[in-house]
Order: sequence, then C-alpha cells, then structure tokens
Amino acid sequence: MALLPALPCKYHAASIWLLYAAGLAPAAYGFWLGATGGLPGNPVKEFEHLLGLWALRFLVATLAVTPLRDLAGINWIRYRRALGLLAFWYVLMHFLTYMVLDQYLNFQAILVDIAKRPFITIGMAAFVLLIPLALTSNNWSIRRLGSRWVKLHRLVYVIAAAGALHFAMSVKVVGLEPWTYIALVTLLLAYRLIRPMMRGRKRARANGASVRGEARSA
Repeated sequence: MALLPALPCKYHAASIWLLYAAGLAPAAYGFWLGATGGLPGNPVKEFEHLLGLWALRFLVATLAVTPLRDLAGINWIRYRRALGLLAFWYVLMHFLTYMVLDQYLNFQAILVDIAKRPFITIGMAAFVLLIPLALTSNNWSIRRLGSRWVKLHRLVYVIAAAGALHFAMSVKVVGLEPWTYIALVTLLLAYRLIRPMMRGRKRARANGASVRGEARSA
C-alpha cells in the first residue's frame, strides 16, 4: 500500500518541471555566491566541489526510486528520468567548471591530470559513461532500443559507484560524508543484485496463496 497519496495526473508535468527548477537551484545559488565572494577559500574549487556533490546526490536519488517503490510503496518512477538528467547536467557543469574556470582550457594540463591523477581518471570515465544515458533518456530511444535500453541504463550503477569513489578520493580526509555516499551506493547496488530473488519469492508466495484459495473454494 502506498505511504503517500498519489498526485493527480493533471499535475504530473508541472511537478516534473518544478523538480527541474528546484534541482538546478543549488547550482544557480552556488554560482551567485561565487560571483559575489560568498564562497570561502578558493571559490572555483568550492563551486566545482558543490556541483560534483549535487551530481552524486542526484545519482543516489535516481537509484533510490525503485527501492522506495518496492519497499515503502512510494512511487516516484515518473521523476526518475528528471533525477537522472539532473545528475548529468551537474556532472557536465562540474566538468566544465574544472576545464574553464580551474584549468582555463589548458588541454595539455587537463590530459595530464586525467592520465596521472586516479580520481580524475575515474571521474572522467563516469562522465563519459553518463553521456549515452543522457542522450537516450527519451521515449523515442526507449522504443528504438527495446530491451537494449534497459541493459544500457544499468550503467548508472557503475557510474554511481565511480562517482562515490571519485568523491572519496578527491577529499584530503575521507570523513563521514564520503563514507555515507559510499555506503548508500553500496546498499543500492546490493538491492539491485538481490531484487530479482526477492521478486521471485514474492511471486511464489502470491501463486501459493492463489492455489490455496482455489483449493478452499473447490
């Protein structure tokens, strides 16, 4: 049984656009703080960190949609695409901030960083893997790719794991926050692995109850 009341269909589209607006607000606010001297220390690095952190948050939120529906009856499936695209836009902004504001489009330095700094290598790999997912996050691609679309979008689990690792490796001290994201991603990956078994047991119980009901009515 659902724990939250269902939103009327007429508000679905508006609620998704509201999610996009609210989701991009932290980036806009962070940029404003940086431009007005409101970010401490190195404002470029702080803004870059903020964008990466929100990208990871939206990745975790995207992966959490299915467990929330299965385990808590909270059906936010209609928002999963928006959450995934928000994650992509934050990763893109994070990467562009690094390229433009941090490295000033010094491509030689960027390539050296990617090759020699493992956390940047992992982050870049996650960004590259996320691009096809963003490009195929539409109904046309779902129809065109069929079952291949599902297989392709399972890469989001690899991307989330890489994002959590990238975050942990990028900070000087791996404290509570990085470990929290590592733990969340690990739990979500574990649920993805055991979900088929849980669904099989649920179907078996349902079939057993149906058979017992038919036997009693016979």
